Amino acid sequence: MAKFALRRILQAIPLLLGVAILSFALIQFLPGGPLTLLAHNPHATDAQIKQLAHNLGLDQPGYVQFFHWFGGILHGDWGTSYVDNRPVLTDIGERLPATLLLMGSGLLVSFVLAITIGVLSAVRPYSLFDYGATFFSFFGLSMPVFWFGLMLQLLFAVHLGWLPAADAYDERAGPSFWGGLHHLVLPALTLGITSIAGWSRYLRSSLVDVIRQDYIRTARAKGVTPRRVITVHAMRNALIPLVTVMALDIPGYFTGAVVVETVYSWPGMGRLFFDSLNTRDYPVQLGLLIISAGLIVLGNLIADLVYGYLDPRIKYS
Repeated sequence: MAKFALRRILQAIPLLLGVAILSFALIQFLPGGPLTLLAHNPHATDAQIKQLAHNLGLDQPGYVQFFHWFGGILHGDWGTSYVDNRPVLTDIGERLPATLLLMGSGLLVSFVLAITIGVLSAVRPYSLFDYGATFFSFFGLSMPVFWFGLMLQLLFAVHLGWLPAADAYDERAGPSFWGGLHHLVLPALTLGITSIAGWSRYLRSSLVDVIRQDYIRTARAKGVTPRRVITVHAMRNALIPLVTVMALDIPGYFTGAVVVETVYSWPGMGRLFFDSLNTRDYPVQLGLLIISAGLIVLGNLIADLVYGYLDPRIKYS
């Protein structure tokens, strides 16, 4: 398994290189640029704008800018933010823990609720609960994430007053474990709502097929309790398709984090990416895209390793 993981990591190197080239090219073709806001400043002269472009290297050809930027990454220098004049890695490093916390919490909430709903729907197919879960799943899949976040804020923060509407902690009380957990509930639930809907349907369909297999009938004939049949014999095989879907949904978690962090003023990479788009902060945008691509590759690698744990027939040699 270690050789397989190492081989996958080596295969990811050209993939990340391709992401870097494509991301840099797309940003170069975007209308406007880092100096757009300065150009609208009546106090800025053309000479000042040209001098700033020269200082930032924006007056050089695109391929020269790319090699300069990518060479800096290979040496650990990811560039400097155009907005706050701080190293890009410093800005991202301050926001990365908050985003990982939000994504991890969203994944945990989605996994627990999807497993619970999917199993109950599979063991009681075509029941009232199954029909209700199907209805709410389609409702969750068709609902925009930002709208759901706003509705949760309106219900739990404005009308009921049970949970805070925004931020990662109460500024008056300061950071604390329970305070942070209190602020995390709504963003994590908003981020995971579409996954709960989709994953529960995948697990329900997979588990219904598995419990009809001969080895499940054999386990029941031997007197194995229904709970053990589901949790020990059926779930391991039923989870394999779900792991595939979870791995494919990891990119959506970062994309959703951009929206969720903006709605809830969560101080993570998603909000930083949104702010950098508004200010045309190219070094920060590129750094966030590379970090995101790395997280996606890592998530898919973990999913492949989980396959081997769930299904002993899968060999990595």
